[in-house]
Amino acid sequence: MPQAKRHNRYEVVDFASLPGIPCPCGSARRAFTEVEDFPATIHITDISVDARVHYHQRLTEVYFILECGPDAAMELDGESIAVHPHMCILIRPGTRHRAVGNMRVLITVLPKFDPQDEWFDG
Repeated sequence: MPQAKRHNRYEVVDFASLPGIPCPCGSARRAFTEVEDFPATIHITDISVDARVHYHQRLTEVYFILECGPDAAMELDGESIAVHPHMCILIRPGTRHRAVGNMRVLITVLPKFDPQDEWFDG
């Protein structure tokens, strides 16, 4: 299923038309996965309370908090960081992370998201 409407010099994606895909954080809608000349993927992820701690060996993620509950947090290498809408967090490869509480985030993944680069301890 094509994700982006391709034009000569730009791409347009309607996230509402993308299917949600289960992920360790909840459900992700991923854009630009098939666009060869764009080095990243952009996700809107609805995070559930039971997000699993995971890390990536190659991928860098940038989380931009769109919406969240008052007690929402990010766990980064065991440290809990309270979050609120419009915060942005850069997560480098090797950082164990998870979202705590319900939230909706815009995630940029560089290079493009690869499900084979999701790792779990134990």
